[in-house]
Amino acid sequence: MTDVFDASKDHVKPLVEKKRSPLEMVDDYSEVMRREKCSKNPFDAFAPKPLMIYSFDSQLDGENVLLLLRKHPITQIMKLLTIMVMLVVPLFFSQISFYYLMAENFQTAILLLWYLITVGYSLESFLTWFYNVYIITDERIIDIDFLSLIYKNVSAAKIDKVEDITAVTSGVAQSIFDYGTVHIQTAAEKSEFEFEDVPHPNRVTQFLNEMLVEEEKEKIEGRVK
Repeated sequence: MTDVFDASKDHVKPLVEKKRSPLEMVDDYSEVMRREKCSKNPFDAFAPKPLMIYSFDSQLDGENVLLLLRKHPITQIMKLLTIMVMLVVPLFFSQISFYYLMAENFQTAILLLWYLITVGYSLESFLTWFYNVYIITDERIIDIDFLSLIYKNVSAAKIDKVEDITAVTSGVAQSIFDYGTVHIQTAAEKSEFEFEDVPHPNRVTQFLNEMLVEEEKEKIEGRVK
């Protein structure tokens, strides 16, 4: 008699668990990151789980950026005001008597030179802010100091070398706009890191502490890379 149903012939494909990215896995141990959405804006000063991150010097194979920080935009207000003043200064050249005594070609050259200086200052200010970043990866903390177009300084320390973390907020502006400096003591070659004028310093401190706890768990469970 032919079997109407044979359980041995019923092949059930096992469910394959989807591999999770490090940006998703960080939510498992970090309350801070669970509350934050992935950053899609390349100009964010506080960029958790950034999706538009570029590679950086000294990045290790398989190293993932979990948080990218820049100085709070409000700290750039004086430079912005300076640029605005520089843009309107030529309007007052007419108040300088000897300016109109010059040949027209000289007047044009002075204007072009002034605006060239203004553009140069604006570009330098933006690049300094944009490329001076503090990075927290799943392996290290990294401080990239962009000093000029041809020179930058990169300092790094492994997470398990971090010994003490302190957030400092002082003054009315820092309290209102929620930014400050995070001081990090380490047992690495560079003993102290300062994340200056970054947004949400208390969140940064909490996240680093959560990473230290997770690092200890990895050591106990033998999951250290």
